[in-house]
Formats: sequence, C-alpha cells, structure tokens
Amino acid sequence: MNLKNIKSNQIILFVVALMLVTAGYLSYTIKGTPVSSNIVSENSIASIGDAQLVSSNNIISENNLNEASVETSTTPETQNKAQDDYFATSRLGRDTMYSQMIESYQNLLDNQNVSEEQKTVATQEITKINNTQNSIMICENLIKTKGVDDVVIFVNDKSINVIVKADKLEPDTIAQIQNIISREMNAEIDNIHISNK
Repeated sequence: MNLKNIKSNQIILFVVALMLVTAGYLSYTIKGTPVSSNIVSENSIASIGDAQLVSSNNIISENNLNEASVETSTTPETQNKAQDDYFATSRLGRDTMYSQMIESYQNLLDNQNVSEEQKTVATQEITKINNTQNSIMICENLIKTKGVDDVVIFVNDKSINVIVKADKLEPDTIAQIQNIISREMNAEIDNIHISNK
C-alpha cells in the first residue's frame, strides 16, 4: 500500500469517526440518555488517592456541601433556556462537523502527493457539503417564517431529521415543514423525520 492510499484512508477514517462521535452526541442530547454505558454507577463513589469520583449529577465539593442546594423544580424560564441551549449547541456541533470535513478535504487538495482523481473527489465533496449547508440554512429560515420559534436540521445521506421547538406539532405545521424540506433539499417526504422538543 502506498503513501497516497494510507493518507486518504486516514482522512476517511477521521471523517467517519467524527461523524460517529457527532451522531452519539446528538443521540445523547435528543433522547437524553447516554449512548455508552457508565463505568461508575449513579450512586457509586470511588476514591483514588485524594480524588473522589461521584455521579455527574451530584458534583458538589466537600467545602460547599453545607451551602449547596440542588434545585429540583423547573420553571418555564429554565425549560426555555435549556431548549435554546439545545438548539444553539446542536447547530454549533453540526456546523463544526461540516467545517472539519471541509478542512479535511481541503488538506487533500493541498497535498502534492494526492492524485488528480482524489482531488476531483475532494472538490466534489466540498461542493456537496457547501450545498447541504446552504440548503439547511434556507430551510431553517423558511420554517421559522411559518411561526416556529426555533428549528435544527440534520442530514444523514437521504434521511433528514428536523427538530422543532414546540410543545406540540400541528398537522398544518408538519405539512409546511415537509413542503419546505422537500422543495429546497429535493427530498422524498418519506425521508423527512420531524419531531418536537
């Protein structure tokens, strides 16, 4: 195996690994359950030297134990902030993934040891990613004009997942979203999956 194939394989593996990490993160944030099992159970406490491992839900230092209070009730304001954080974080994660993919393909283009055929494929992939990003931006903005507070769209090959900030999704809203996605992203209705958060 020559150097060109090794480098292109490394880049492909990097992109696949990045997509898997992003999918795991999105699965965690959408469903609220971690993808991998916890090594330390929720109630388990293990001491290592002076360090103390505790559940991530109960991180309170010993010095502040008496002063700290854990708020269990959620107000509408905190729910809205959590939702806003979800949409902002999800968009940032998605856009970062696309930027890293473009950077990887750009590195291929800048590499003198890469064949013209590989450079052509890299150029096509960069164009495809840019077109996908533009379509997502247009769709999100058009969906917001239909009275939706916030929305984030994830594209995985032909499957398009749309998460809408809403307590309930009305049939008319679903139809409008499907129409926008179908038109702007040239997608089949069966491949458009809409959920609310």
